[in-house]
Amino acid sequence: MFNRKKLCMLLLAVSLTVVLGGCQDGKAKGEGSQGNSGSQETEAEPTMGGSIVVGIPQDLEDSLDPHKAVAAGTKEVLFNIYEGLVKPDPEGNYTDAVAESHSISDDGKVYTFQLREHVKFHDGTEVTVDDVKYSIERCAGINGNGTPLVAAFSNVEKVETPDASTVEISLKEADTEFLAYLTVAVVPEHCEDLDKNPVGTGPFYYESRSPQENIVIRKFADYWDTEGQAYLDEVTFKVVGDSNAIVTGLKAGSLDMYPRINATQSAQIADDEDLKIYEGGMNLIQALYLNNAQEPFDDVRVRQALCYAVNRQEVLDMTADGKGTIIGSSMFPAFEKYYMPELADKYPQDIEKAKELLTEAGYPDGFEMTITVPNNYQQHIDAAQVLAEQLKQVGIQAEIQLVEWDSWLNDTYADRQFQSTVVGLDASYLSARALLERFASDSEKNFINYSNPEYDALYEQVTKSTDDAEQVSLYKEMETLLADDAANVYIQDMASEVVLRKNYGGYEFYPLYVLDMAKIYQTAE
Repeated sequence: MFNRKKLCMLLLAVSLTVVLGGCQDGKAKGEGSQGNSGSQETEAEPTMGGSIVVGIPQDLEDSLDPHKAVAAGTKEVLFNIYEGLVKPDPEGNYTDAVAESHSISDDGKVYTFQLREHVKFHDGTEVTVDDVKYSIERCAGINGNGTPLVAAFSNVEKVETPDASTVEISLKEADTEFLAYLTVAVVPEHCEDLDKNPVGTGPFYYESRSPQENIVIRKFADYWDTEGQAYLDEVTFKVVGDSNAIVTGLKAGSLDMYPRINATQSAQIADDEDLKIYEGGMNLIQALYLNNAQEPFDDVRVRQALCYAVNRQEVLDMTADGKGTIIGSSMFPAFEKYYMPELADKYPQDIEKAKELLTEAGYPDGFEMTITVPNNYQQHIDAAQVLAEQLKQVGIQAEIQLVEWDSWLNDTYADRQFQSTVVGLDASYLSARALLERFASDSEKNFINYSNPEYDALYEQVTKSTDDAEQVSLYKEMETLLADDAANVYIQDMASEVVLRKNYGGYEFYPLYVLDMAKIYQTAE
């Protein structure tokens, strides 16, 4: 059996970075204490002003256009710059943002929004119905090349502005889940270079960027929500691509915050009284993602064999001191009404069963495979190393290929040039669809090339349903199919540990992959 000593030896050979993140209900160790001692002290009163340096594991994408962003790390930064007609809150609700109010027709086909007065973009111009219309039509591919920038917006038939404060979005088919997607950013129609010059309505505006070094955002003084104004004047997101540098930076004071540290880093700073660790769920589907169109993973028996070969609890034990939630499909626990905990037990480790399936598939002696992993996410590297050791028990020799993040995005995700990969996928929107739509056969996000006509039929059915109970049932059927087909080797919703210097407070977890810097404050010395 693979043990912790072996893992430590493996990790000594790889000194790279950190993980994809996300969030859920969480609190600081010690219920918001000023250190990591487990005391019950409360955080000090917040003050206005100040700055913070936040470490991030990789640079943002080349484009900062919110409608084109793919990487979760890019989206979590842009969350502070942009807002939609509505926005999520930490409890998983939708609150009106650029819109002051909204209504949905009984047939689920018309969404009507009354805009807030005097909401300003960061360039000082006021948001108009034309800007909203432009933003929605841009996402829908209307008046463009016809290709939606956001898949759910392919259902948009037209956008009308009956008056200077009203926007009506008419859908081709009823969709009672569409509100979740209207968190998409409202952008100014007159700005032509959102790639390099993001202009939104959020609590922070874009200040500057130094590629591979940092991105700086500053408090927007004219933010519409006077009660929700950011405390901090400036936030610097600093790219830190080395695992050792993260700990060093936190201890030395060059970093004030780091989202989603790994277990090793947590242990290294646990006794530092100048730092505190917030714990929550990451809301991220970590899995060994398999290219279903490439041999040998085009055979369901091979994919099932891999599922039986691995021990998920051992992965958690070896990489995160047992923290995290084992999952069995592409749904995490934060989406409670859709989540099926029983699927986590579908493939208990059974080495003999795995060998039988491999023999049936024509691989009695196993085979060689490659696991591609982005080199800046240590938790995924750690998991891949444990999985590789476990797969040896059934004759599978797995080579771990570490690649740069940009290479992973372009070659693995976009071009689908891979056999398998360990990574984490988030939801992007507060909707079960946001997690499950990517596995429809014709989805541009379906990078594993999963194809099942039954799944496609269920997806088409759920997108047309207006009954909540029916939707829940259909989504659960889809999750079950992904598990039955062993589309991927599902591992866990990883635990999230966020480090914050003790003279800061206000961190909140969300049921989405976001980093809300408006709530972070500096306390009086």
